[in-house]
Amino acid sequence: MLACRAWKISLAWRYSPGHRAWLGAEAQRLLSFYESAADWDGGGFFWLDDAGRPVTGRPKELWINARLVHCFALGSLLGRPGCGRLTEHGLRGLREQFRDARYGGWYAAVRPTRPDGPADPRKQAYGHAFVLLAACTAAQAGHDTHDLIEEASEVIADRMLDRPHGLYVEEWDRGWTVCSGYRGQNANMHLAEAFLAAADATGDDGCAGRAARIAERIVGEFAAAGGWRVPEHYDSAWRPVPDFNADRPRDLFRPYGTIPGHSLEWARLLIQMHERPGAQGASWMPGAATELFGRAVADAWDGERTGFAYTLGADGSVSVADRFHWVIAEAIGAAAYLHAATGDACYDRWYQRFWDHAALYVLDRALGSWRHELTQQNAPGSAAWQGKPDLYHALQATLFGRIAPAPGIGSALEAENRP
Repeated sequence: MLACRAWKISLAWRYSPGHRAWLGAEAQRLLSFYESAADWDGGGFFWLDDAGRPVTGRPKELWINARLVHCFALGSLLGRPGCGRLTEHGLRGLREQFRDARYGGWYAAVRPTRPDGPADPRKQAYGHAFVLLAACTAAQAGHDTHDLIEEASEVIADRMLDRPHGLYVEEWDRGWTVCSGYRGQNANMHLAEAFLAAADATGDDGCAGRAARIAERIVGEFAAAGGWRVPEHYDSAWRPVPDFNADRPRDLFRPYGTIPGHSLEWARLLIQMHERPGAQGASWMPGAATELFGRAVADAWDGERTGFAYTLGADGSVSVADRFHWVIAEAIGAAAYLHAATGDACYDRWYQRFWDHAALYVLDRALGSWRHELTQQNAPGSAAWQGKPDLYHALQATLFGRIAPAPGIGSALEAENRP
């Protein structure tokens, strides 16, 4: 059996030298596009338009800024000149522009130029997850981020943890006095990702335990009960609300229905958790990852035109058939990690099929980066996304194919750089 598995892996398309060289070149192409996001005068990073020009009149958003810190830190670990300075620049923005010195935590958005206060003062679990992820990856790239890791961890534990339920709330007002009654799985999923990164960066395995507890509820309980579709929206008692935002099907963060891309993202994360050295109580995760992947492909993959639908309605039928760039990126990651964990050649074939779709339709070789949105016919679209602000999913997709599921991407690249 072991020989068979090794034979399958040795013939995998994703391990071919030519493909690995292509992945490296695509990572560098992506990083080049996003260097222009830096606001060297006002701090932090701008939103970018389709051609990579800064949108200077738009508020700077925490999730984009923290993700870019994470990505430039990965770029530094890849040996790209300039990424170290860009990482430090972004860290300074998190400390000086986004951090609320009075109440603690980080603003959801700040004013676009020379920020003198928040454009959006809310404290959101989603953004805080990326602050923690960014600080951990930057630490692995050699930056001193002990303060950010410690403070983000404390804020998340003290303010965001919904203790009776073992999950995390969505958002508070600036002064931590009013907590939204909405609960969402998306922020919890990214907190799980950030906790895995924190376990790698700090050596604290308790962080990995926190990630596993989120997975046990969101996937092991809610998704398993929902036919392996992940419920997105919940009330304050963590009861699923399937008709939430029925009038906003293309919302970027809280669309109506379920999101197959999040099932694929969870499949990747479950394999990461299971493959961690010393992982405890994770025996159910590979099976659940397989179920999530299979359900998402069956529900949302367009076998004729290729590409994934964005959302499904309450009955499981396609609600929004448009394609978002991050979904194919997470499909690539899920297929790569399931292939690494199982040796099953079918996942390598899916991995190649997903990259075929990305290369033919999503990569924008004229203007740069990846098109963030396509129509059902795989033509460029802009109904939900304006511009190309987000590097995170695309850059990670170039790394999933050549890096083992555990340890995480930052730790693996850090290990490659050791003498």
